Amino acid sequence: MTVEDTLSQLGITLPSPPAPAGSYVPVVVSGNLAFVAGQIPMEAGQVKFRGKVGKDLSVEAGQQAARLCTINALAQLKSALGSLDRIKRFVKVTGFVSCDPTFSDQPKVINGASDFLVQVFEEKGRHARAAVGVNSLPLDSAVEVEFIAEI
Repeated sequence: MTVEDTLSQLGITLPSPPAPAGSYVPVVVSGNLAFVAGQIPMEAGQVKFRGKVGKDLSVEAGQQAARLCTINALAQLKSALGSLDRIKRFVKVTGFVSCDPTFSDQPKVINGASDFLVQVFEEKGRHARAAVGVNSLPLDSAVEVEFIAEI
């Protein structure tokens, strides 16, 4: 079964990759690593989850945002690699959560990305990770996710 078959079974069709919001490229391949630029929770050309997690959004909504960021990142990888089946494993995920200084559940929020990668890629989806709280993110996004994949 291909990765796209797995996504299809989960009811997920990868969107067209979102255009970069700045002066950068969405994916850089260097050797056997693919570096995916930070992806925000875009859907149909709009930021779906805005504001601060823990204030404007629940942890559960933050997890949904992280999952959507990951779907967008997979769309970027598919565009760059031609097939998600080229991915040997995910090496590192970094998640940024827009939140107040007292919020401390960033790891729970970024579990939305981590758990999704394991659901789709099984053992190849397990990775090292950082979950960081920040004051703000581009376009008032609640979450941003970037990752490194071995190909």
